[in-house]
Formats: sequence, structure tokens, C-alpha cells
Amino acid sequence: MSVLGWMAAVGGLLLLMALTSSQVERLPISTSLIYLAVGLGLGPGGFELLRLDIESQRTWLETLTEFAVIVSLFVGGLRLRLPLQHTAWRVALRLAGPVMLLCILGVAATANLLLGVPVGLALLLGAIVAPTDPVLAAEVSVTDAEDHDRVRYGLSGEAGLNDGAAFPFVIFALMYLRLGGLDVWVGEWFLTRIVWAVPAGLAIGYVLGTGLGQLAIRISAGNTDASAPNDFLALALIALSYVAAESAQAWGFLAVFAAGVGLRHAEVRTVRASPHPEVADLSMPGGPGAEAHPPAETLVTARVSAEQSQEPAVAAGVLIAEALSFGDTLERLLEVLLVVLVGIAVASVWTWSGALLALLLFVVIRPASAWVSLVGSRTSRAQRWLLGWFGIRGIGSLYYLSYALNHGVPSSEARSLVGLVVTVVACSIVIHGISVTPALQWYERSLARRA
Repeated sequence: MSVLGWMAAVGGLLLLMALTSSQVERLPISTSLIYLAVGLGLGPGGFELLRLDIESQRTWLETLTEFAVIVSLFVGGLRLRLPLQHTAWRVALRLAGPVMLLCILGVAATANLLLGVPVGLALLLGAIVAPTDPVLAAEVSVTDAEDHDRVRYGLSGEAGLNDGAAFPFVIFALMYLRLGGLDVWVGEWFLTRIVWAVPAGLAIGYVLGTGLGQLAIRISAGNTDASAPNDFLALALIALSYVAAESAQAWGFLAVFAAGVGLRHAEVRTVRASPHPEVADLSMPGGPGAEAHPPAETLVTARVSAEQSQEPAVAAGVLIAEALSFGDTLERLLEVLLVVLVGIAVASVWTWSGALLALLLFVVIRPASAWVSLVGSRTSRAQRWLLGWFGIRGIGSLYYLSYALNHGVPSSEARSLVGLVVTVVACSIVIHGISVTPALQWYERSLARRA
């Protein structure tokens, strides 16, 4: 297929989604499922216009998926406005910690005992498919400044935290494969990859996010020009937090997520210190003067005058609005591209053993892990069911897969690993994509009954 042909295909898909977005939103499916179907049509499972060999294309695929995950993590962090001590964060921490660890062990045990996958490769498979994806979980994530629902907040926080928290275990499995078993390297791995790299990544990102955010707001409020390029600030913060963390031998993914959280909290501090309720008419629900718990005063429109932009609360709202708008657009474009690629590849690597693993992960391993880990978390039965069900696998798993292929997976095992991971991701897109609307409707009805 020629370059012009690809431009026409991509342009046609984007135009179709733009013109039919309101109709698609009414369907009981996610947009990712549509992109997957397009990929299937283009690939060997359809018109065979294109093939994708993940093993041979693993280098550029690692770079592309890494960028997609980084952008999504930052945007996800930017949406989370509640104070760090709020109880909604505790659910996210349990999902990103104990639930993820139990999923890694559950997948590894299932792959080893049921599918005959060697121990080292089974551990790697568990670490790759355990984290909830920040790119494809948009339908069940926080979308409103006033949203403090434990399900949405828990899944949003989990997707941001465990895409970075899974990295140490990917490294552990690769070291196990390379070194042939447990030895003194485990202690060094634990100290450097867990004890240091996890908290350091979070701290570096949060400090940069709050510090640069408050500096940018202060400069913007003192400037009569209301058209500062805040999307540049978002890109700069993504790059600087990632580079700073990686340079300090910390986890860059966690730093980028924490930078998004920090930038949003810089806005919260500014608005609370210098509220400006007179501009409430310029905001959407959750804007200045709106009732929320906790107060959500974000100005979500960037259409303000130079005089208004000199108010710190307005400058902060404009900054967040532009950063979110830019990030959302970039995230959606990357989602289209990568899910279409999954659709192209899946017909060539599909395995029924991967489908069985996906079914057990979605129906048994993840729900059981969530139920056990959320005991005493003040979540209702309906919330625990939903949190257990929506462990969506996606682009994060593709990144870890391509990273593993580039960093030590034996060539004899690569094909099997690719088939299992891509099959699990495709099954997640289909199963979770079909179930997201009815599941959320059921949850909303349960909330209404409790009210």
C-alpha cells in the first residue's frame, strides 16, 4: 500500500470517527473496538493490505508505544485533582500494589501449570499483562473535576501507578531468564528497582509538576498576553520529568504520572489561595463557584481576556484546560494508530492458549485479586465487582512486550510470548469494550438505589 493510500485510509478513518462520534457514543461498545475491527480488516484477517511482524519491528514499536504510554500517564495524572490524603487514593494504591502483584503471580502460575510456559517466561508474561492500561481505560476513568467516585478514581490512579510499578517486575523476569534463577542479584534488584526507583520517580515527578506549574501560573498571571502556549509546557514537563527520573535511576513512567498530578495540584493550590468566583460563568460544571467535594474551581475554558488572565485562578484554569485539551487529542491519535496495529497483527499471532489465559485473567484472577485486596477499603460490593472487572489490558502491555523482545527474551521463546500477549490485549479490547457501557449503567443504577 502506497504512502498516499495510507494517508487516505487514516484520513478516512479519522473523518468517519469525527462525523459519527455522537452516534458511536450511543453504542454499547468502546471506540477501541472499532479501531481493532479496522485493523482486522486491513490485516491478514481481512483484505490483507498490510502485515505487521512484531518481532522484526520491535525496535520502533517500543519507541512508539513508550511515547503513547508516557503521554497517557501524564494526561491521566492531570485529571486527578483530589488531595493525596483523600480516601479515593487508597483504592488506587491497593489496585496498583497488592492487586497487581497477585495478578502477576496468578498469570505466571496459570501459564506455567496450565499452559506449560517455563517459569521465567511465565513471570515475564505475568508482569507484561498485569498492569491496567492508561490508554484504553478512558471510558472508566475520571473525566470531571468533581468526580471522586472510588471506581473511576481508583481505576484512573491504578492505570497511572501500575504501568510504572510493573516495570521492576518486568526487569526481574528478564534477569531471571538471563541469570538462570534466584541469587544475590535479587537483593540488588529490590534495593535499586523497588526501594529507590519507585518513590524517587514519584517524588521527582511531583516536585517538578508542582514547582514548574506554580512558576508557569505566576508568570502567566503577571503577563498581559493571554495566549501563552501551555501545550509546550505540558510537553516540556513530560520530557523533563522522564529524563530527570531516568537519569537518577528512577522510574520515568511513575515520574511522568506524578508530574501530571503535581501540575494539577499546583492549579488547586493557586485557586484555593486566590479564588475568583466572578468568572464562574466562563466555566463548565466544576468551575469557579461550583459546589463540589472537595471544591473544584478549575476554569476549563481557554477563551479569556488579557485582563481576566491576570487573575491567578483564571491563569491556572487556562493552563490546565489547554494542557488537557492537547493531551487528550494526542492520546486519541496514538490510540487509533496503536489499536489498529493490534488489529493488523492479531490474526497472524492469535493463539487459543492466549484466549484461555485472557478469560481466566478477566474472570478469575483479576476479580479474585481485587476482592481480596479491597477488604476493608470502604468499597461497596458493586464497586468491588466493577474494580475487579475493569483491569483493561492494552498499549502498556505492548510496550513491555516490545521492551522485553529488545532486552533479553530468547529468540526461541519470542514467538510464543508475542502470541500470548497480543491475544490477551485483543481479547481485552473486545470483552471490555462490549461490557463497558452495560457495566457502567448497572453501576449507576446501583448508586441510584443506594441514594
